Amino acid sequence: MSASKEAICGSTEKDLEKPPLGCFATRYFVTFMLFLGMANAYVMRTNMSVAIVAMVNHTAIKVNDEEAVDECGDRDLPIDDSQDGEFAWSSSLQGYILSSFFYGYVITQIPFGILAKKYGSLRFLGYGMLVNSVFAFLVPVAARQGGVWGLCAVRFIQGLGEGPIVPCTHAMLAKWIPPNERSRMGAAVYAGAQFGTIISMPLSGLLAEYGFDGGWPSIFYVFGIVGTVWSIAFLIFVYEDPSAHPKIDEREKKYINDALWGTDVVKSPPIPFKAILKSMPFYAILFAHMGHNYGYETLMTELPTYMKQVLRFSLKSNGLLSSLPYLAMWLFSMFISVIADWMISSKRFTHTATRKLINSIGQYGPGIALIAASYTGCDRALTLAILTIGVGLNGGIYSGFKINHLDLTPRFAGFLMAITNCSANMAGLLAPIAAGNLISDHTKPIMGQWQIVFFIAALVYIVCGTFYNIFGSGERQYWDNPEGDEQKAALSNGANSSPARLSMPQAITATESRQ
Repeated sequence: MSASKEAICGSTEKDLEKPPLGCFATRYFVTFMLFLGMANAYVMRTNMSVAIVAMVNHTAIKVNDEEAVDECGDRDLPIDDSQDGEFAWSSSLQGYILSSFFYGYVITQIPFGILAKKYGSLRFLGYGMLVNSVFAFLVPVAARQGGVWGLCAVRFIQGLGEGPIVPCTHAMLAKWIPPNERSRMGAAVYAGAQFGTIISMPLSGLLAEYGFDGGWPSIFYVFGIVGTVWSIAFLIFVYEDPSAHPKIDEREKKYINDALWGTDVVKSPPIPFKAILKSMPFYAILFAHMGHNYGYETLMTELPTYMKQVLRFSLKSNGLLSSLPYLAMWLFSMFISVIADWMISSKRFTHTATRKLINSIGQYGPGIALIAASYTGCDRALTLAILTIGVGLNGGIYSGFKINHLDLTPRFAGFLMAITNCSANMAGLLAPIAAGNLISDHTKPIMGQWQIVFFIAALVYIVCGTFYNIFGSGERQYWDNPEGDEQKAALSNGANSSPARLSMPQAITATESRQ
């Protein structure tokens, strides 16, 4: 590997000396704000999963339908009907309510990915989350005054606002984080998803039990305030990229841009649509992402219902215990990201081998756990332990396929994430609908119905993880133009050492002639 290639890939300490800023580096502050943004996004996404348990009048549903058959009839674990809510919504109807958010979320993925590539990610991300947060205040009014369809409409708009979060976050990571820090920083940002879930589920349970305005509405008021504050702070204190930041240390700016592009001037060519659509590594990420989202959304949206319906936990315990798997996922994702960066930086493993190995843990682990948990439903402690371990291992995906877009194409990572995240959430929105319809037949054994739900999610996890292992790659793709960056770096270095210096426009023109 040539010296200029090493400079681009970020593989040597000599070529890329870190600026002496330690924990106070600007890129770490950006990472922290993106982490909080991801946490807020998942709070808005998951709080309905707990709230709906408190909103539904379970006694009324039993009156309208035959009571479900419980195979564990010897358990003295009654459901507390005093926790019944205001609305007599069937299981299938609850599935459509839970999925309404994702319809809006899916629609905006690719448009925002393209717009962010052209106009920048910062404002789309900040204002999108502001819309999401403001409309959270309208959820209680919509449910009480507008019924099911009014609630679905507000949740749909919230989904529209959250649409930019993942593609724009990915695009900002591509501009701010050098290659040799991607696993750690990427996992740190996306660990916000688990952190948000960990905060949302138990706090939502407590607010539903003790909160104001009937309990469950306070969930949306409290988190709406938090999201609004973050959105305003993000728009004020965060900048699009190092070159746009007025106060960043010049050493850090040069370090980041040199590591990413081979020069401290960033060039942004058009999106190579045809090349991307012919790329098998892209499809490997796409299918891995779709498989993950189906399994993850099955658990995230339905676990509180499973906790109440099968494991018979109270509402207050429900939120806390439902968050345990995501606490495990958060901790494991941070641990495995350090291992992944060590595997790459030590040169014992290639980027490709590292991504596939870590991703296998992240997708096969929960798949196997779901199969195991489907046979242990009568044992509350064992079932919860298996689900916690399985979802915990799922944290490997953040150092697997989830950060793999940045390996393939630093330039177009946000656009690629928009495509894969859109497709993945189309798969994910089917999860609560499928689960809601599968468990709606109260004439059949309830645990048998949940077993089917778990088996489907497990199969999707395993099949899609295998596809990724066959076709995935950790190498930067030719259509991202790494050779052009190499030439720019060489021209830039030659200009610095030559009496007859080339101007940067001349250097870029020379590069474009190769394209």
